[in-house]
Amino acid sequence: MPELPEVEVVRAGLERHVLGATITRVDVLHPRPVRRDPRGPEGFAQALAGRRIVAARRRGKYLWLPLDDGDALMAHLGMSGQLLVQPPDAPAERHLRVRLALDGADEGRELRFVDQRMFGGLSVSAGGAGLPPEIAHIARDPLDEQFDLDDVVRRVRRRTSGVKRLLLDQNLVSGVGNIYADEALWRARLHGERPGDRLTGPQVRELLGHVRDVMTDALAQGGTSFDALYVNVNGESGYFDRSLHAYGREGEPCDRCGTPIRRVAFMNRSSYFCPRCQPAPRRRRPVPAGAPPVVPVPD
Repeated sequence: MPELPEVEVVRAGLERHVLGATITRVDVLHPRPVRRDPRGPEGFAQALAGRRIVAARRRGKYLWLPLDDGDALMAHLGMSGQLLVQPPDAPAERHLRVRLALDGADEGRELRFVDQRMFGGLSVSAGGAGLPPEIAHIARDPLDEQFDLDDVVRRVRRRTSGVKRLLLDQNLVSGVGNIYADEALWRARLHGERPGDRLTGPQVRELLGHVRDVMTDALAQGGTSFDALYVNVNGESGYFDRSLHAYGREGEPCDRCGTPIRRVAFMNRSSYFCPRCQPAPRRRRPVPAGAPPVVPVPD
C-alpha cells in the first residue's frame, strides 16, 4: 500500500497540474471504485460535472480535491490505485476505472483513476471542501504543520501496546505505514514491541522526529517503490527503497553494527529490525495482588 510520502507526492502533482481546472465530463468505466458514493456511478458523475477544482489536500493517506461548490472529490489509493494526469489522446491504461475530462488543466490533460486490485476508490464528499467528514477522525501526521507533538507523546506513554502498533494507529498519528515505522524504529534503536508506557518522553519525541525525517527523506526522493504500481501523477516511481536500513533487508548486515537484519511476522505483515541495535523488551513481571498501581514517569 502506498505510504504517506507517496500520497503527498501525488497531492503535490495534482496541485501543480489540475488546480483551477473545470471537470467537464466523468466516465465511470467500472462501478467498484465509486462504491462508497451513495449516488452510484451516474450520480457521482453528475455531482462532479461542471465543478472547478480549487485545491489539492491530504489527511494521512486520503486525498481530496475541494470544489467550487463546497463539496470535494475524495480519493484513497488503496493497495494499487493511481491518480494520473494524462493527455486525452494517451492510450487507456489496462486498469483504467474512472476518467475525468478537464478544461483548463496543465497542458490540456485529463485526470485518470487507475486501480488494478480495486481496493481504492473515489467519492464526492458533500460539504467536504475544508475537511471531508468521512475522514475527520483521522489524526494529523508528523508532516502536518498543526501536528501536536506534546499531545501525541502523552498519549503514546499512556498505552501498553507495542510502539510500532501505536505508530500504525491512524487515530493517534496518521500516515505512518509499515515501511517507515520500521525505518524510524531502526534510527531510534527501539524494538517495535517496546510498550508505549515503558518509553520516556524524550524517547517518544526522538522516535517521532525520526518518523518525520524518514518521511521527509522519502518525499525528497519521490517515495518508496517496491512495486511499479506506486507512481506519481506522471507515472514515475520513487527511489527511497535504495536508502532503507531495515525494511526488506532480512539477512543483510545492519548498516550500524553488521548484525544480520531479522524479519518477524507482524499484523499479517512483516517487521524488520536489528536484534543487536534494537533489543527486544523484557517481559513484564506479574503484579502481586494488592500491590499499588505503577505511576508513569513524568516527561
